[in-house]
Amino acid sequence: MAKISSARQFKAILRKDLVMELRTREMLTSMGLYAVLVLVVYEIALSQAGSDFEILRIASGLLWLAIIFTSLLGLNRSLVHEKDQGCLEALLLSPIDRPVIYFAKAIGNLIFLAMVEVIVLPLFYFFFLSGKELGAPLWMLPLPLIVGSIGIAGVGTLLSTMSVNTTGKDFILAVLFIPVMFPLLYACVAATSAVLIGDPGYAVVYWKSLALGAGYDGIMILAAFGLYEFIIGA
Repeated sequence: MAKISSARQFKAILRKDLVMELRTREMLTSMGLYAVLVLVVYEIALSQAGSDFEILRIASGLLWLAIIFTSLLGLNRSLVHEKDQGCLEALLLSPIDRPVIYFAKAIGNLIFLAMVEVIVLPLFYFFFLSGKELGAPLWMLPLPLIVGSIGIAGVGTLLSTMSVNTTGKDFILAVLFIPVMFPLLYACVAATSAVLIGDPGYAVVYWKSLALGAGYDGIMILAAFGLYEFIIGA
């Protein structure tokens, strides 16, 4: 029997994940509701800050905290759902290349995270940035989100695979995820702050931070690609 090509394996796994999620909307609904609740908590916490408080100074940090916490919820549920239904074991028993499983899962997580961000960003603007003048052109804002989301999906897929078989998997994933993601989170917050605040020299900070984030993505995703076969088979 001829072996199915890696491209067809990738498409089959990605299509399965997308179809299953779009039928149940379990992960997307939980991620979206969680993100909205985080924004509501922010609004309550800042409601007494006064009119002199410059929300733009902390807006990027608030935005990325909401994205990180929401992505943690989604990453954990994506692998737990597979394990509970026996899909993960079926994938391991089938003649599918392990790196193909990694890329299909990572792209699936990236798509789900992007779908939630499309909902969260307008709400974040409505809650905290409406009536504010951004310090840089608006087209610069999506780039840090793209770089950050790629890293979150790529590295998060590896870490969620490591934690899915452990006791207390939610806690283990958070303990692994936050320290490993620190360089990327720092770079994305700095780039987003440069856009929102627009201090003198913001363009230099913006592009340096994006370069740091893109470099992190490249190195860590290559490392995850190399390690995934050992991690998923452990």
